[in-house]
Amino acid sequence: MPLLEVVQTRHLSASIRLTDTTALQVDQYAAFIKASADDVVEQALAYVFSKDRDFQEFLKSSEAQRITPTLRVRRAPGTDAAEQPPKKPANGAANGSTSAASVAGSRA
Repeated sequence: MPLLEVVQTRHLSASIRLTDTTALQVDQYAAFIKASADDVVEQALAYVFSKDRDFQEFLKSSEAQRITPTLRVRRAPGTDAAEQPPKKPANGAANGSTSAASVAGSRA
């Protein structure tokens, strides 16, 4: 029996817009817990989703299965190329299924 169990997790890259205040607080919280901004957003959303009882009930409804996606997901080359061509990230970072969600904040 192995001593370690590795759980494979599929990550994708997505762009969201945040207020400059929220983007700053994400960065500050990431520094506070010594984690990445991606981890902060991932864990904060997972926490909210798990604690919201109304949302948990909504997920059981047929309406939850018929939503129109609005999250701007960056597709890795070779996946769903017919639906949406992959976009090159503005920051030059590699995109793909192994990178965590990107947080794009407006800091004008």
